[in-house]
Formats: sequence, structure tokens, C-alpha cells
Amino acid sequence: MRPMVEFCVSNLSNGSDRVKKVLEEEGEVDILEYGCLGNCGQCFIQPYALVEGKLIAADTPDELLIAIKEYLKQKQDEDKLWEELGF
Repeated sequence: MRPMVEFCVSNLSNGSDRVKKVLEEEGEVDILEYGCLGNCGQCFIQPYALVEGKLIAADTPDELLIAIKEYLKQKQDEDKLWEELGF
């Protein structure tokens, strides 16, 4: 199953729209877009997304994309370790 990345429509104007577009083009994750994710304070301050339910935020869209990819890589590595342990 592919990882889920969720974006707030209100936050797209803070630059997360570019991140969403890149992730859509790469096709490695499932993307959902909501009218509101309930993180209004965060939404006003900087670009963010929910990645597998975890809030990932950064000062710029480029940093957000890097942070999302790093989190997904870390999660993938952890899942692989659990699988090797038989879980």
C-alpha cells in the first residue's frame, strides 16, 4: 500500500501546492486534498502536509518536499526492519 499524504486546500497558497504537484507527478504516494485539516495555526504560518497522519511542516515548499521524502524514507526503513523481525 502506498503512503498517504494529505493537503489542506487553504495551505496550498503557502506553497504546498508545488509540493503536491511534484508528489503527484512522481506517483509514489496517494494524495488527498481537504478543505480543512484542522491545523489552522500551522496552516497560516508555513507550508505543511499530513504524511501517514503525522504533521510535517517546513519554512519553504522545497524544505517541505525534502522533509516529506525523508520521513517517508525513514518510515519505509522502519517497516522493513519490522518485517525482517517477523512483524
